[in-house]
Amino acid sequence: MPPTRSRRGDRDHNRRPGGPRATGRPQDLVRRTAFDVIRAVETRDAYANLLLPARLRDRGLTGRDAALATELTYGTLRGRGTYDAVLALCSDRELRRVDGPLLDVLRLGAHQILATRIPPHAAVGTMVELARSVSGPGQAKFANAVLRKVAARDLDGWLAIIAPDTADATTRLSVAHSHPKWIVSALRDALGSDRDEIEELLAADNARPRVTLVARPGRATARELRDAGAEPAPYSPYAAVLPEGDPAAIDAVRDGRAAVQDEASQLVALALAAAPLDGTDARWADLCAGPGGKAGLLSAVATERGARLLAADSQPHRAGLVGRAVDDRAGVIVADVTVPAWRPGAFDRILLDVPCTGLGALRRRPEARWRRGPQSVAELGPLQRSLLASALESVRPGGVVAYVTCSPHMAETRVVVDDVLRGRADVERLDAPAVLGAVAPTLTGVGDGPYAQFWPHRHGTDAMFLALLRRR
Repeated sequence: MPPTRSRRGDRDHNRRPGGPRATGRPQDLVRRTAFDVIRAVETRDAYANLLLPARLRDRGLTGRDAALATELTYGTLRGRGTYDAVLALCSDRELRRVDGPLLDVLRLGAHQILATRIPPHAAVGTMVELARSVSGPGQAKFANAVLRKVAARDLDGWLAIIAPDTADATTRLSVAHSHPKWIVSALRDALGSDRDEIEELLAADNARPRVTLVARPGRATARELRDAGAEPAPYSPYAAVLPEGDPAAIDAVRDGRAAVQDEASQLVALALAAAPLDGTDARWADLCAGPGGKAGLLSAVATERGARLLAADSQPHRAGLVGRAVDDRAGVIVADVTVPAWRPGAFDRILLDVPCTGLGALRRRPEARWRRGPQSVAELGPLQRSLLASALESVRPGGVVAYVTCSPHMAETRVVVDDVLRGRADVERLDAPAVLGAVAPTLTGVGDGPYAQFWPHRHGTDAMFLALLRRR
């Protein structure tokens, strides 16, 4: 189901400077900001989590204004599938014939009416003005007619019509929880014997994720983060959860000694560091390191252990981000893992967080569900296999490779690993859940091995997959 009603209502704000002209009333700059980000996501393949903070700064939106703009942006992107189903019943035009900017206004209006505590008449009025601003007076009348029909029922009333119990399960879940059908099917398959949890998983994808921080070992501690207002995190020894506020207001984050990092992302890196190997343990590598979250944590752990991390990424700008995350002992290079710039068997431990569909991070990047299709899985598969095969040649006998994806899709996780290892007697699968248990003793529900799978509805993390592979 799209996000439940927000507590953030409509307020009278003083107009802030910067950005495009608001549509006539002070609070409209908030909605215009949300609209502009949604349009950029739709037309320029922008990422809301990168663009929205910049727009908020440019337009001087802070505090409750920024919170409302964030809720409207992410809520509209998450709930798009449900809202389109409602709008299709309320419009005398097919949605594919509605101009793009106007359709985004209607989606933004539907979210305010159905999933926030903004009074419906206020939501309709502000969206009609926005429609007039971006599409003209004639389209404003159309927006008024459509949104008034939307406001005739609450969300539960519409769901009874657009996602009835009599519909087939995949269709009902797709519409009610605003996920494309192919993703519903893929996630249900990934749950395996626990597929009855699919509704909980889809609902978790539509919940606002908590902000989790990581204290980089040797530079900061979880206690320092808690003393600064964060709360204990359930699993990672270096994590803390920030219940509210700006992470950059914490000294350790502002200084680069701590950072924002999902707890599952921390744990897969720590599992690599804890995995048993044979022989030396001095040369570590992160071979798809951008933008640097895992590399920042790994480099700190490596330094404490007397090892050195080499972080590589094929894109220069991502390698630059990695350089700002790692400590002074680490090396950062621009390199293509499939054409290694190092000799075979050069490393003792390798982290390989491969490019993937990102289906495990739909809470943070809701637009990914509309941007990806089943063909994306097929397109990424050859690259994922090539990267893993190259990483296995880059680790020495006795060393360990951690294959990681931020997707639970079977074709990106165990199928890739099984394909690459087929016929190879020189690689063994370690028990990833057991290694994770040594790192995080309270962690459960990641699978029976040898692979580990995190889940948003169980762990409050991204749905990250981990395979630990040791060269014999």
